[in-house]
Amino acid sequence: MSSKNQLPDSKKWDFNFIKASKYFYGFSLLITLAGIISLSIFGLNYGVDFRSGSNVDISLSKVVTQAEVEKVLGDAQLDQEASITAGSDRVNIRFPEVLTDVQSQSLQSTFNSQIDANASYEINTVDTEMAKELERNALLAIIVASIGIVIYVTIRFEWRFAVSAVVALLHDAFLVISVFSILRLEVNLTFIVAILTIIGFSINDTIVIFDRIRENLRFAKKQTHDDLEDVVNKSISQTMTRSLGTVFTVFIAAFALLILGSESIRMFSLAMVIGLLFGAYSSIFIASPLWLALRNKKKPSAAKPSKATN
Repeated sequence: MSSKNQLPDSKKWDFNFIKASKYFYGFSLLITLAGIISLSIFGLNYGVDFRSGSNVDISLSKVVTQAEVEKVLGDAQLDQEASITAGSDRVNIRFPEVLTDVQSQSLQSTFNSQIDANASYEINTVDTEMAKELERNALLAIIVASIGIVIYVTIRFEWRFAVSAVVALLHDAFLVISVFSILRLEVNLTFIVAILTIIGFSINDTIVIFDRIRENLRFAKKQTHDDLEDVVNKSISQTMTRSLGTVFTVFIAAFALLILGSESIRMFSLAMVIGLLFGAYSSIFIASPLWLALRNKKKPSAAKPSKATN
């Protein structure tokens, strides 16, 4: 008599996540190819954190237009190729060159005399060497996090789970990077923080599903592809409510920050919202089917020869 935890032979789950995964693979492949083309041609729109220059944030008591800001820059003899974000009571000006003390004073005095005498300024400057060092450290942080995850998952599970988990994590990170490249959104230090946070949430959901797969494997037949596919579908179904509930809760918080938060965390919130959407399906439709594909390539162990009877 079979254990009550064992999957009955006739039991097939109503929704086949494995078969549906091909559509998500196609969608991810499309975004990935578009991202590779965009990164090859345009690269990333680095903020002042990752390239030399000065970033000026100005808080005002009234709304100012971009034309007014451009006039101020001309009068202050700062009419270089600056990137201006205006149209509200906050203005952001990004200069490709580092402002000198004289230029900073000229900008502030001209702005005070022409626009708002009570304006407050925050000027951040990054030189070339610092920008390169920040870029290297950001890439190193992502690599170290990925290696740590591989080691942890391999020890707790097996190498196939580790490979599938890391592919899903890199999938989430690269798709967010691709979207930022395609839409020419600014990449700064808060964006890197968002990527690492997304990796953390994504591996959490993936581990939950993998743990249930490992548990169900103990009570299920494992001889055929259909048996393993049924185990994966069952495991995803059993953890679906928890996974989506966790992601949806964080998504609401990130979306609220995106709408109501300040400009300084806008890119962080946007990266979190996009990454959570990609992560919501990668654990289900990327990591789990990939583990199944790797598991099906495992060579069956040779049967032990039976002792001949006289």
